[in-house]
Amino acid sequence: MSELFTPYKIGPLELKNRTIRSAAFEAMCPGQRPSKELFDYHTAVARGGIGMTTVAYAAVCKSGLSFENQLWMREEIVPELKKLTDAIHAEGAKASIQLGHCGNMSHRTICGCMPYGASRGFNLYSPTFVQKMNMEQINEVADAYGKAVELAIEGGFDAIEIHAGHGYLISQFLSPYTNHRRDEFGGSLENRMRFMRMCVSKAVAAGKGKVALFAKLNTRDGFKGGQETDELIEVAKVLRDLGIESIVLSGGFVSRHPQYVMRGQFPVRPIVHYFPWSKWWLKLGVGIAGKIVAPTVPFKPLFFMEDALKFKQAMPDFPFVYVGGVISRETADKAIDNGFPMIQMGRAVLEDTDFVNKMMADEKHCSGCGHSNFCIGRMYSRSMQCHKHCEDITPGLIKAVEKINRQNDTMERKLGYK
Repeated sequence: MSELFTPYKIGPLELKNRTIRSAAFEAMCPGQRPSKELFDYHTAVARGGIGMTTVAYAAVCKSGLSFENQLWMREEIVPELKKLTDAIHAEGAKASIQLGHCGNMSHRTICGCMPYGASRGFNLYSPTFVQKMNMEQINEVADAYGKAVELAIEGGFDAIEIHAGHGYLISQFLSPYTNHRRDEFGGSLENRMRFMRMCVSKAVAAGKGKVALFAKLNTRDGFKGGQETDELIEVAKVLRDLGIESIVLSGGFVSRHPQYVMRGQFPVRPIVHYFPWSKWWLKLGVGIAGKIVAPTVPFKPLFFMEDALKFKQAMPDFPFVYVGGVISRETADKAIDNGFPMIQMGRAVLEDTDFVNKMMADEKHCSGCGHSNFCIGRMYSRSMQCHKHCEDITPGLIKAVEKINRQNDTMERKLGYK
């Protein structure tokens, strides 16, 4: 049997196999609480053979919300979370939840206050002006991480994942691109890690020995002026020393270079289609400039592997999780063979919730996802769905997806990725 389908223990958690549904944001939480759609999706993934499924991008407090249909952790939703985790457990899988704060990537109408981040400025992503966090706000958010872990434990989760990448708040403090502070939280790497230390220390104190403790970290920000691999390896060592038991190695900056995170084309057509006319300026802006501000990064299997191996070489005994371009049994086995004891998958288990069972049954099995990123385009204003399962997709959108898939196939073959 492939090592992929053998058990693995991390902290107090034992997985039945090495597969994890990544924390790809579902956008299935209207009213910022779990919905039937979220319940049905994660239980289907659990039924499909996954070792653990991750509920994505739950804000540790209301100011951390990026989206109207995003979870934020509070006492009143704990019974609903417990219902979800009980159902996941009944299907034979474990349940994790990703905890984070969006920082400057929000809007007053969503988070209830003027968004804040490591430094003041203007965020085109929302778009909105952003305030620089003061000490009171820094302490409040750090405390919220600890409280969110406590709520996750009450809600029956087996693991938590602290989001320290992709240009969200912890990442905004880490990266010189977004951190221009001149106090004890800016300048040197040691100072830029100070906020992360505060948040992670609170989370570890709340969860140590009760849940497995994961963090997601960039391997690099993916653009000139962002944080590079050598610094981020040092950040990974600090996370380990703080008590984080495994790190998911990702990359990219959503507000600056989103396609470095997900690869492929920026999904202009579905974003424009699904955005409501009440946000006409976003429809117009994305339609005109989307592909300019978010240029294509070709998809290839295991696209973060080269950088991820540098972390493995620097910390050979630490159990990293590999994520990025795991699209088949072959690529999953390769990641395991390269020394990563666990793997995460996102689009593959959105396109087919039974993907893991099919990999187990057939060593040649490959995902049917064409990387059109329709699912991500829809996510910005509706729930994340693969176009193959989307009831409200139009004939025009189907043609657009088919065209992108053909372009992707041509590009990937030309570059030797297929």
